[in-house]
Amino acid sequence: MDRIYNIDTVSEHDAFYHKENLHPLVSIMDFDGRVPEIYAKKLNFGFYAVYLKEVMCGDITYGKNRYDYQDKTLVFVAPGQIINVKIDDNYKPQGYALLFHPDLIRGTQLGKEISNYSFFNYNSNEALHISPKERKIVLDCFEKIKFELEQGTDQHSKKLIVDNIELFLNYCTRFYDRQFITRNEANSDVLQAFEAILNDYFSSEQPKKLGLPSVTYCAEKVHLSTNYFGDLIKKETGKTALEYIQLKVMNKAKQEILENKQSISEIAYGLGFKYPQHFTRLFKQKVGVSPIEFRNLN
Repeated sequence: MDRIYNIDTVSEHDAFYHKENLHPLVSIMDFDGRVPEIYAKKLNFGFYAVYLKEVMCGDITYGKNRYDYQDKTLVFVAPGQIINVKIDDNYKPQGYALLFHPDLIRGTQLGKEISNYSFFNYNSNEALHISPKERKIVLDCFEKIKFELEQGTDQHSKKLIVDNIELFLNYCTRFYDRQFITRNEANSDVLQAFEAILNDYFSSEQPKKLGLPSVTYCAEKVHLSTNYFGDLIKKETGKTALEYIQLKVMNKAKQEILENKQSISEIAYGLGFKYPQHFTRLFKQKVGVSPIEFRNLN
């Protein structure tokens, strides 16, 4: 197995690319053909990284998913993610990167909300493709952060840097919303596949063997990360993926209650519930009456 090359700090990353470090917790990288210290096949960062690549530059994967970098594409990496890189030794990187350590945002509003930027946990093949106008906005945010780094530290520096990182991430949220909309046909295919997965699941013996289907199970079936899949379903249906699954379960439950002579407990087990009382509680929450009351009313 290839050794994982760990880069724990922003300073180490700057040194990795022979770049002067201006702040130990944050950096704006202009690659401009900079060659890394070594071409490691596997990298593990201890910080957040956002890469804006300006040219095609080889393959990068998280887990089983491969992404061939395209021009004007943003890729987001969270601390602890293993990145598999396959790049030609003669390649000269072109583009930019924003790197910031969790310690920079600790105790700030961004630090409290960083988990809401779910694209840091998307797969690499779910990267953000930006337009020329969006690229200008990205570079403007990077330039503001770079300006603060070059000014030296004063009482305003940290807030201005963190605020501009947050502004950049908020723009990325908007750009992803646009990408979900412009890829409507592909999204529709995913939604149809999601529906088919649930239909097949509840038409089989899997609920009895595996329990209720999870969001992660469904996401893996359509080869998407859990976060990207959940965000896509939310954008397409207005419901979370879990709510969509629960709605499917309730529709199946209604059918079983009315057409099946089994007890409510037997129906609950058949649908994948470990405990019948959990089924009864969810059914009453979603339908407004208990399963027994629903059967008697119909």
